[in-house]
Amino acid sequence: MFSPEGPRLRELAVQALSSVERGYDLLAPKFDHTPFRTSDSVLDATAVALRRLGPFDAGLDLCCGTGAGMDVLARVCRRSVTGVDFSAGMLGVARERTGPEGPTAGWVRADARALPFGPAFDLVVSFGAFGHFLPRELPGLFTQVHRVLRPGGRFAFPVVAPPRTGSLEHGMLLGFDMVMRVRNAVWRPPFVMYYRALRFGALRRELDRAGFRVELHPLPEFGRRPDGSPRVRLVVAERPVEQQAGRGPSAVPVRPRQEE
Repeated sequence: MFSPEGPRLRELAVQALSSVERGYDLLAPKFDHTPFRTSDSVLDATAVALRRLGPFDAGLDLCCGTGAGMDVLARVCRRSVTGVDFSAGMLGVARERTGPEGPTAGWVRADARALPFGPAFDLVVSFGAFGHFLPRELPGLFTQVHRVLRPGGRFAFPVVAPPRTGSLEHGMLLGFDMVMRVRNAVWRPPFVMYYRALRFGALRRELDRAGFRVELHPLPEFGRRPDGSPRVRLVVAERPVEQQAGRGPSAVPVRPRQEE
């Protein structure tokens, strides 16, 4: 799973026993050599799909990590791109890998559940971050994204179809989820990372409630499952133009993460 440049088992153990923020600070120098980084194939397919919807002026990479998603934004945004993450270590690596060409790039250390922006963006993307949020936190997260988008702006992220119940992949995800729950029951601080595939129906309901108009775009590069459904979809949630400032959904209070 890991390249020779990736973290050693002892390093992973130390990271897993830290908080999410501290764990990613420690992992940052080797993160791009782990399977946790979104693959180039998914990033490229997302960029192709977004080109058909753009171009955009200002883009935001939500939970940007080491900045892989910033490369996607740089391909479809004309003026500026911003990465936001709460790990100083990940942001440090992201700054180092930013090239001199393309739109103006900026980096902000902040909690995605309390974004320090007004409605300044035409596009928000996120890659592989939702496993770090508890289900009850998603409504507040989506409301935050809605708030920082201009009317007509879009929130886009790829989602892999969940594995078939009873399959080996499904069993492995359940096993990982169980290990994390046991870890958080016996060790503090908690490390929130539950990577079971998100269900499209649940995602769509929460995005609808946040005031978005939602579309699902198949990414044909990844083919289809035996039942004919796409293996990977790009979720594109639009903030309707008619929702002017102060007329969108009621704000959801953002509270600090409680220990589980």
